[in-house]
Amino acid sequence: MQKNNKKAVILLSGGLDSATTLAIASAVGYECHAISFSYHQRHCVEIKSAIAIASAANIARHKMIDIDLAAFGGSALTDDSIAVPMDNPDIGPAGAIPITYVPARNTIFLSYALAFAEVIGSFDIFIGVNATDYSGYPDCRPEYIDAFEKMANLATASTIGGERRFTIHTPIIELSKAEIIRKGTSLGVNYSLTHSCYNPDDDGIACGHCDSCRLRLKGFAVAGMTDPIKYQGGK
Repeated sequence: MQKNNKKAVILLSGGLDSATTLAIASAVGYECHAISFSYHQRHCVEIKSAIAIASAANIARHKMIDIDLAAFGGSALTDDSIAVPMDNPDIGPAGAIPITYVPARNTIFLSYALAFAEVIGSFDIFIGVNATDYSGYPDCRPEYIDAFEKMANLATASTIGGERRFTIHTPIIELSKAEIIRKGTSLGVNYSLTHSCYNPDDDGIACGHCDSCRLRLKGFAVAGMTDPIKYQGGK
């Protein structure tokens, strides 16, 4: 990716990965327009993090979209009757899809981002999917991203005639969590603003035991850094 002055739409969840992705897009010269989703997720505190990250990054625009994915359920993140897994000995074993997978979430989010991009005249969409440290989600795989990009270029008025094409950028898809943290730190990402926990308490404090917390904590440890956020029990 080269420096440019083009617009880009960034999917910004409020987590570590999306904050780093936003920083990468900004660093290579894109005018960043972020889009975040309140989808009635259990860890809705991440919305506050997304707002804080967007404000700190001084982006061009931040769209907040409300979708009720809890109406369908089917995930520990959208159905309170399904427990969030804690202290798993193995995270994301080969072939297993975690119960924290939200059905079709990235397809829904990318579709909104595509519509937003088409309206503002952007042909670049950034998403912080990662298939290295945690490959259990089917909509985080490179082949899924490739398929969505192909669909985007078939389904939009902006691409009729073939003069322009949409690109789905996944700059951290092959990085380990430690590599992501090092990259973000080099770009000035304030990770104290981010939230990763799937099962925070009522005050939004991370549990330290869910898969997402454990991956995050391991990433900071391997990177030789201290995670700046609070954890329940002072972890």
